[in-house]
Amino acid sequence: MGCNFTPSSAINQLEMWQAESFDPALIDAELALAASIGMNAVRVYLHDLLWADDAPGFTARIEQFLAAADRHGIRTMLVLFDSCWHPEPALGPQPQPKAGVHNSGWVQAPGVPALRDPAQRPRLEAYVRGIVGHFRTDARVLAWDIWNEPDNGPDVALCDAGELQGKADLVLPLLTDAFGWARDMAPAQPLTSAIWLGDWSSRDRLSPLQQAQTGLSDIISFHNYGDAADFSRRLDWLGAFGRPVLCTEFMARPAGSTFEAILPLARTRRVGAFCWGLVRGKTQTHLPWASWESPNLAGLEGKWFHDIFDAGGVAHDAQEVEFLRLLNAIDDRAPHWPIVGIPADANSAAPRTAEQHSEAA
Repeated sequence: MGCNFTPSSAINQLEMWQAESFDPALIDAELALAASIGMNAVRVYLHDLLWADDAPGFTARIEQFLAAADRHGIRTMLVLFDSCWHPEPALGPQPQPKAGVHNSGWVQAPGVPALRDPAQRPRLEAYVRGIVGHFRTDARVLAWDIWNEPDNGPDVALCDAGELQGKADLVLPLLTDAFGWARDMAPAQPLTSAIWLGDWSSRDRLSPLQQAQTGLSDIISFHNYGDAADFSRRLDWLGAFGRPVLCTEFMARPAGSTFEAILPLARTRRVGAFCWGLVRGKTQTHLPWASWESPNLAGLEGKWFHDIFDAGGVAHDAQEVEFLRLLNAIDDRAPHWPIVGIPADANSAAPRTAEQHSEAA
């Protein structure tokens, strides 16, 4: 159980990690909040520009983050690339949040200009190989998420509908190569990239990008902001892959994706789950998605969309936080399962052959 983590002081992944704005004291305090409600994992976004600018410094700051998370009993899933939000990222001071707008300052990695420029490929390869190679045997790293929502747009990728196919055509070969570069480094941790769109009830319904994501992943990951029935249906579909499953994004309270609805189901189905957000901050993800089109300038009434705590560690919903702590106390008494999504007696079994995978599917 975990969250997608960005410190409340950062509007995006660049502000989180740049030397001038990296805030290890705040990160430690907010990771302590995550641990206080039973979280044992976080999903964290990196960025290729940070490696190009200062690879040693960036690596050192990741080391600091992993050390802080480890002190709180938390392992980290690291995300290498992301196709959401602003298409032209730039280092340096980041913009202030737009009033009333959900996640107004997030940036893509790599940016669309880098996707279009073949001359950028060696730089991106160096980034993947460098980061994965450095941490490839680090037990504090839970998994590598190669690419977040590579097929996102136009609502969140800030591109026109007509541009989306062209962008997908650029992303697919780089996504495939990025999996290969990461695997070449022989990481001890599994690789994955989450699918999130459409009907997954049979493999022939998957898009070419989704087929690449699932085919290249060691563990299957997905995003879901639906209610318990939708979450369960998608788990049924993904069971055909016969591999461990992680939901790396969920929890949108007004949509019915709540902790109370999803986490007991995920626990019963032996699936790890990462909500979006922890402490309300500059990303403003407590505001609804609808604020992209209609900024919420009057202030949000009622339930937040994402996030759990306000500044200072005050719970948005005290009963919700108590539920999470209770769920963790139950988990503390449960048997230890070394690999999420796999029965305990299967952890020492020999890997399946391709024929066995096919039979299981």
